[in-house]
Amino acid sequence: MTIRTRFAPSPTGFLHVGGARTALFNWLIARHHGGSFILRVEDTDTERSTKESTDQILDSMAWLGLDVDEGPFFQMDKLERYQTVAKDLVESGKAYNCYCSREELAAIREQQRSQGLKPRYDGTCRNRVKPPSGVNPVIRFKTPALGEVCVDDRIRGKVFFQNSELDDLVILRSDGVPTYNFSVVIDDTDMGITHVVRGDDHLNNTPRQLNIMEALGISYPEYAHVPMILGSDGARLSKRHGAVSVLAYKEAGYLPEAFLSYIIRLGWSHGDQEIFDLSELVQIFDLDHVNEAAASFDTDKLTWVNQQWIKRLSTERLVLELKRFLSVDGIETKDLMLLEKLVEIQRDRAQTFVEMVDKSRFVYQEPKQYAVKAAKKHMGHNALPVLESLMAMLGNLDEWTVDSTQFAVEEVAKQLNLKMGKVAQPLRVAITGDSASPGIGQTLLLLGQEKTLIRIKTAVQYVKGLEKIG
Repeated sequence: MTIRTRFAPSPTGFLHVGGARTALFNWLIARHHGGSFILRVEDTDTERSTKESTDQILDSMAWLGLDVDEGPFFQMDKLERYQTVAKDLVESGKAYNCYCSREELAAIREQQRSQGLKPRYDGTCRNRVKPPSGVNPVIRFKTPALGEVCVDDRIRGKVFFQNSELDDLVILRSDGVPTYNFSVVIDDTDMGITHVVRGDDHLNNTPRQLNIMEALGISYPEYAHVPMILGSDGARLSKRHGAVSVLAYKEAGYLPEAFLSYIIRLGWSHGDQEIFDLSELVQIFDLDHVNEAAASFDTDKLTWVNQQWIKRLSTERLVLELKRFLSVDGIETKDLMLLEKLVEIQRDRAQTFVEMVDKSRFVYQEPKQYAVKAAKKHMGHNALPVLESLMAMLGNLDEWTVDSTQFAVEEVAKQLNLKMGKVAQPLRVAITGDSASPGIGQTLLLLGQEKTLIRIKTAVQYVKGLEKIG
């Protein structure tokens, strides 16, 4: 048997962490078994589905590197297929036309609530003999009145549902558009899906789908309902926990390798291993090690994983990423050697590429102003002789290296009988705008002699201006 899995997002919003994990699980199963991975866009919610959401989902999949073998397919392209199957079910007595209005359905539910009953459709139209005129009906599936449905789940084992708890669900709306539980059955069958791996919020839908399959004489795929992802406080993951779109993590400076390496561990484990690449995951991933318990999303842990990937990736790859992020920040550069220096200096300390850009910006842009706290602490009146001595000493250097510039700064400290920090920090603020940067010798090397002297001169004028004010 050829394994066929699918990822079937609804384009009513952006692709989030949970959806990305579901896509990854399905992709890995298909790749591990040499099968096929299908992308199906479930766009039958016509009021909320948007092209923007569809494009964002496709862009997210591309960024993550989860290539598809077939698709994307769109449900709205096969309405005739759903309508034909629904009408066949009506003709075979396994479904029926329902003419109840919204007002009638609301009245039924209100009466049930007043009696302490679970609100559900009461089957008014099941045996209706004479349909009302002028009403365009929906089609409802005749759920068996008795018996139970067993969902044999790879993660949760056998889960039983009583048919008496399931009402006659609508499978085709009055406008001819199918509902989720009906369209997914037809699509999974038509596409030959062998494994349905999805979030456990769909578990309650599965008995309904199995009843429809039974009515159609369709064999069941294998099911696995993966655990929910929670925030660090135990509540369902939401925006306040950082549950933004997948592409927002891309924009925030995370690597796709890191993002995948982190989310694979949300509900799945391989011993204590924390860092994985896709090729390795293809070899070792299996559903048997997916946990039933909910997983917790931790942005700090994701950031740590991202830092590990920054350390391990090639300089060439990191240069490309840094160049792209600088471009987003409005900084265009063709000096690959400078980019390589920036990467090598910062790869062991930067956690994201946004952070790396923040710490690299001084190389390309002169500070428009000094950070308030840094200026207050390091750019007072006492900084003037330090900056003037540095300008003279650094200006006389014939060789501009980490060692030569570091030596020059140390010499100024000796001449002025100051500790190194009292010299290096005013210099750092003068040339970067803030009190944090790589080692002072590395910072000077990155900036170059000409830019360094210009910025020190500007800082001298700034301090002199303070003296006039004071």
